[in-house]
Amino acid sequence: MSHTTNTSTNLLQSDIIAYLRRHEEKDLLRFITCGSVDDGKSTLIGRLLYDTKGIFEDQLAAVTRDSRVHGTTGDTPDLALLVDGLQSEREQGITIDVAYRYFSTDRRKFIIADTPGHEQYTRNMATGASTASLAIILIDARYGVQVQTRRHSFICALLGIRHFVIAVNKMDLVQFSQERFDHITQDYLHFADKLGVRDIRFVPLSALTGDNVARPSEHTPWYQGLPLLEILETLEIDRDDNLTDLRFPVQYVNRPHLDFRGYCGTLAAGTIRPGQKIKVLPSGKLATVKSILTWEGELNLATAGDAITLTLQEEIDISRGDILVAAEQHTHLGRAFAADLVWMHDQPLDIGKRYDFKLGTSFSGGRIRAIDYQIDVNSLEQHPAQQLPLNGIARVEIELDNPLAFDEYQLCQATGSFVVIDRLSNVTIGAGMIRQPLLDSSLPLQHTHTNTPFEQDLKALIQKHFPHWWP
Repeated sequence: MSHTTNTSTNLLQSDIIAYLRRHEEKDLLRFITCGSVDDGKSTLIGRLLYDTKGIFEDQLAAVTRDSRVHGTTGDTPDLALLVDGLQSEREQGITIDVAYRYFSTDRRKFIIADTPGHEQYTRNMATGASTASLAIILIDARYGVQVQTRRHSFICALLGIRHFVIAVNKMDLVQFSQERFDHITQDYLHFADKLGVRDIRFVPLSALTGDNVARPSEHTPWYQGLPLLEILETLEIDRDDNLTDLRFPVQYVNRPHLDFRGYCGTLAAGTIRPGQKIKVLPSGKLATVKSILTWEGELNLATAGDAITLTLQEEIDISRGDILVAAEQHTHLGRAFAADLVWMHDQPLDIGKRYDFKLGTSFSGGRIRAIDYQIDVNSLEQHPAQQLPLNGIARVEIELDNPLAFDEYQLCQATGSFVVIDRLSNVTIGAGMIRQPLLDSSLPLQHTHTNTPFEQDLKALIQKHFPHWWP
């Protein structure tokens, strides 16, 4: 047992309040595990939970019992069953839905998103990646880089994840071969050269046996890097937050009585303090922050990620969907933009078809007016396309009915991302990242309806006899 673990245990026994306070002050890392089918994502998470004592004895007993029915590890408990909780997942031995798990060490708290490897569940994988700071991309040492490895890597890069850990799993099945590990490393780096991700680390491991997961393995003396858990504990993520550009999407207007009006939401970027001048978009009205409220009380300073309620000194019209920015700062305000889009529906994307778009807390109708190119996830080459199939990724041009405030995704993820919603079924069918603003087309989207002969005669009659009604 390590010195830090001993210290934590002693503190727990002697001063529970101090222990809880210390635990509360730990920073939080959200990460995702992804990769191709059967690369061992669920087993790796189960191993992390087991090695960090993140499971209870009754959970382990239940997994040991279920392993005899659904497991694939013989008499050894199948740790993947700690994550694959759905009956259909256990029966098929695959992950279908996104499973979130929590664990902590003496250094940091973690939230893991275990995502599916099957192509048909790519939308679930994108959901898990949307809030992650790091991606663990598993590769089966026997098979190397697969199509889903490339697809998931590309989606993670599109979604702005800046830190990749490439976990070459099942090294025990290739006799912990350094030559095999080096070959996979070079193969992946050749592909990743076009992704633009600067922090990529490689770890040879076996999730089943625990080699290089929580502690170094004696089977890989040639590996000089850190084990996976230590990488997760020591990764610096504070620099990833945008603390310069203030962005506060209003989620809810709180009016419990006549003497209070507060604007609730999560600060997406930047910092804010009482007395600061802010600007409301899209109206452009100016105001001054009066107070910053939370469940624990008032704050003198809020930073990105804080859930807060703002009160203002001025009485101005603000509603859900508005964005508050610093008075001296600017963002894009318009109806058209270029975006990278991941299509998530069996019915292909049609150019010009009407969809609903949700940008942060704002909604608008609109259309995809052009597909600039579709991206081949294997080679990252660009090809022309008139439709976008399920799991297709493309650069598209989008035009909305109403002008909204937005940013490039690289500047602020919350105000630079959107989802596409089918207008009939209300199902989310696409997700996108805004890359740059575009000029609006000359045709207003709200008036594309073609009048029938009856409507044309009625319009002419009204214009003749009541010109002040319809000039």
